[in-house]
This record gives sequence, structure tokens and C-alpha cells, in this order.
Amino acid sequence: MAQGVNRYRADLREFEFLLFEQFHLEELLGRAPFGQWGVDEVRQTLKGAYRFATEVYGPLNASGDREGCRVEGGQVYTPEGFKGAWTALYEQGWRLVGTDPEHGGQGGPRVIAALVEELLSGANAAFNMYPGLTYGAAELLDQCGTPEQKARFLPNMFHGVWGGTMCLTEPQAGSDVGSARTRAVKNPDGSYAITGTKIFISAGDHDLAENIIHMVLARVEGAPPGTKGLSLFVVPKRKLSEDGASGENNDVQLGSIEHKMGINGSSTCVLNFGENGGATGYLVGEVENRGMSQMFLMMNFARIGVALQGVALASAAYLSALEYARDRRQGANIARWKDPTAPRVPILEHADVRRMLLDMKARVEGVRALVCKLALHDDRARALAGRDDERSAYHKGQVELLTPIAKAYASDQAFRVCETAIQTFGGAGYVKDHPVEQYCRDSKIFSIYEGTNHIQSMDLVGRKLGQNGGAHTQQFLGDVGAFVAEHREHPALGAEVRALGAAQEALSGTTLKLLEWFQGGQLALVPLSSTRFLEMMAEVAVAWLLLDGARLADKALGALAEDHPERAFYQGKLHAARYFARNVLPGVELKARILAEGDTSALDIPDAAFATV
Repeated sequence: MAQGVNRYRADLREFEFLLFEQFHLEELLGRAPFGQWGVDEVRQTLKGAYRFATEVYGPLNASGDREGCRVEGGQVYTPEGFKGAWTALYEQGWRLVGTDPEHGGQGGPRVIAALVEELLSGANAAFNMYPGLTYGAAELLDQCGTPEQKARFLPNMFHGVWGGTMCLTEPQAGSDVGSARTRAVKNPDGSYAITGTKIFISAGDHDLAENIIHMVLARVEGAPPGTKGLSLFVVPKRKLSEDGASGENNDVQLGSIEHKMGINGSSTCVLNFGENGGATGYLVGEVENRGMSQMFLMMNFARIGVALQGVALASAAYLSALEYARDRRQGANIARWKDPTAPRVPILEHADVRRMLLDMKARVEGVRALVCKLALHDDRARALAGRDDERSAYHKGQVELLTPIAKAYASDQAFRVCETAIQTFGGAGYVKDHPVEQYCRDSKIFSIYEGTNHIQSMDLVGRKLGQNGGAHTQQFLGDVGAFVAEHREHPALGAEVRALGAAQEALSGTTLKLLEWFQGGQLALVPLSSTRFLEMMAEVAVAWLLLDGARLADKALGALAEDHPERAFYQGKLHAARYFARNVLPGVELKARILAEGDTSALDIPDAAFATV
């Protein structure tokens, strides 16, 4: 199948603003653990990654979607060009930007690795899942594996000789991981015989690497029921010899691949383990029944990755719609709408198109700022470890708190922005001549996998709000409150900052309402309201970061001449923040009022009353 042309676009100026004007990454560069990194290295890395994304990934996106994956002889074959892209990716080191130098990586800040990930996912989300899952599995082994396991598996996984997956979901279990039935029976040599079926396994089989290392949750005989009795195992697709070479099949059989709405170039597999006596697996670490706590490490990494996927496709869809709106001529300007002789104007001049474009711009830039803020919390935690453990703990706490928010909100907004981009194109957006229909299809999965967004909201309200005695939540609310107190009288943004203050107070009050329900035994109201609460918290965070960026943009504008080419960029920051604060942020107070009323309509309706069929 013929490969296409690249249609991916990214705005690297926006990346520079976040890194060096708003979040001051330069404060961390040139010193441990980022001693080999400076501002120039960051810029060169982002430019190089963007070039790679547009030259290697981008041309394969539409063709890979059309061709999809196929099964021949029990083996998945990926679309034409994918294998060459895999080789080029690892040869040029783009998967190693944030990897520890101990493993041959470049040791870069997580925020730079995150932005590289955005560029790669934006250019080809389906393909980038293969190396992304491999990296996540390797990171998990690096944190939880024995020294022998690390030596045996990590070199080939980090460098793309082997792939990797995470295998949780089963036919009867779905998101209820504790119902897993995959079994593990200990062998005399200390290995385990793994038997069971896993479904919806992204990148579960492919022809890109010589072996695939599956991270499999299973229950050892006699282990307790539920999640407490699950252990995590390394199960290679192909058996390994003593010298580490890949050999015959390890009783891991491909059952089928799913035929999906989107990400068609990524194989989503049913895998059968142990149909012929048991696939050989190796316990991760040395203690059984720690599988869920170990898998959560990979899941948290994956959830941040999904947030990045969301930003990536939302940004790609927005910039594609903007390009189309500048070129497409249709209709007259509203000032001459009754004049049949009036010239046709670019649709960028039409009010509703401008509204849609600014709505997309604000959401994309706000969510990107949130994900970068999360990544920088991680970078600062690492940089402060051993020097200022109290501040390091603060940053770690914010990573914990923000991860479910970023995953859920970014993925929800991705689909919304992609849908708005199609609307901006009109009928042209609904056909495959333009990329936005694929972005929309590809993005829908983001709110579902790696824990549905309702699961993210329950993680937030059930676990994260109360962590460390609620300190992480109070620190977040305090950070927003301090910004409001300092800038509520800002000459250009004062009204919007005060609106943020009102939203922050509504969020704080709702947090107490959730605590009241927990303590008062009204537990059914919590899952009924958790998704709304997560949206509230996300919108407060996004508004805060957009207004912080707008404050800096306003200051920069004051130092620029009227004809300076940078003025347009900074004006865009101001208008995006105002739009979000005026059009989205007020919904936080409304949601707080709705939530406080404790409406139970969805619980009260009888099952039979949903429909008479």
C-alpha cells in the first residue's frame, strides 16, 4: 500500500514558552540529574524530534489507518513502513531521551521526554503505541525487577530489540481486575506455568521486534481473592536460552485481533497463555501477591502517556482546522452579508469559526500546560531528592494528585477538540481527504483504556484527595489561592483571576462535601458525582495555568514594539486565557451547586424504566 504525505503540524514556539518562560526549566539544567543538558540541547532535541515525526511517522499515519494490521499463520503483521520506522526510531535514539544513562539513555528531564512523546504521538498515535508500551514495561522492570531480571531483559527492551506489553484485562473481568482468573503454578526451577486469556492487549503481537515481553497479572495457587492475591510475571512470547537468545514459542498464542473504530495500525490482541501446558513466566521481584502495586507503577506511567496522546491529537486537529480556516473561502464577511457581489472570504473571518478555533486553542494549550506541569513536578522531585526532601515530597505528591486528572481531562478534551475540528471543516472534515476524521476516531479510545475516566475520577476522590492526610490536595488549592491573592488586581486580567478565586472556593467547598458523604455513609453519591468533581478540579488547574501564562504574556507585550513579530504569539496567550476563564471556568461554580444538591435521579429510576424494549 502506498504511503502518504505528512499532514502533522506542531507549534514549537508554544513548547518554548512553557519550558523557559512559564515553568523555567533552565533552573534544572546543567546540574544533577540533568548535568548534560542545557537550553541548546533541549531546543535541538525538540526540533529533531519534530523533524523525525514529520518525515518518518507522519507519512505512515493515514496509510497505516487504511491498511491496519493483519494476521497470517498466528502472527500479526503491521502496516507497510512500520518496521522501518521502528528501526529508525531506535537507531536515532528518540525512545531514550528520558531514559537513565545506566541503560544507554540520554537522561533528559521528563518534561522533554513528554514533549517528544507528544510530537511522536501526534504524528502517528497508532504506531507510537508499540514503543510506548515497550518503554513502560521496561520502566516497571527497572523499578521492581531483580538485578538478574534487569540484566536479562532491559538492554533489549530499552533499545528496541524486544517489545513489551501490559496484560491485565480478561473476558470476565474488564476493569474489575480483581476478578482475574489467569493462574500461575510454581515450577521446580522457580519459574511459573502461566495459564489464562487476556483481552484488549495493545501491541500484544507484531512483527517489529524479535520477541515481546509480556507483563502478566496472574493468581498463584492458594493466593487470596481479589486484587490482593495477584502477582506480576514476566512472560516472553518466545523462550529465552541461557545466553538470552530468543527461541521457540513460549506457549503464548495469538487468539485474534480486534477490528476497531480507530488506531487501526496498532494491534489490539486476544492472547492465550498456556494452551499447551503453561507459558513459562518469572515472578517480578521476589515476593508474591504484589502484582497490583507493581502494575500501578506501569499504569501511572501509561496514564500520563494517554494524557500526552490526548494533547497530541487535540493539537494536531486544532492546527489542521486552523490551516483549513485560513485557506478555505466561503461566504461574505458579516458586514456585507446581504451583498451578493461581496467577495468570498476565508472562513477564519466568520464569528462561529473563530469561536471554535479559540475554544480549541484554549483547551489544547491549557491541557498541555497541565501535563507539562505534572512532568516538571517529577523533574523537580528528582532534582531535590537528598537536598531538600520536604520540597521533593511536595512535588511527588502533586504528581500523584494530578495524574488521574491529567489522564481523564486530556483524553476527554481530545475527543471534544477533534469533534470541533471536524465541525470547523464542515463537510470536508467528515471525509478522509483531511486528517481530522482519523484524529477523532483515534482519540476516542483515550478515555477508555488505561482505566476508564470514571475509574480515574474514583482514584482521585477515593485515594488521591486523602493521601498524606489530604496534604497534597491542600497544597494544590493553596498554590491556586496564592496565585489569586497575588494577581486579583492585575490590570489586564484581574476579573478573570477573581473568577478563578471563586472557582477555587467552590472546588474547596465541594471537597468538603465529598468528605461529608464519605463520613456520613452516603457512599452512593460519591461515584455518582466523582466524574463531575474531576472536571471541576481539572478546569481550575487549567484556568490557573492559562492565566499564569497570560500574565507573563501581558508583561512581554509591554516590552515589545507594535510591529514586533512576537506580539501575535503573546496576544494569543492572553485571548486563550480570557476565553477559558469567561466561557469554561464559570461552569465550576455551577457544577459545585449541582453536586451539592446530591441529585439521585440516576439511582432512583427503576431498571425497567430506562426503556420499554
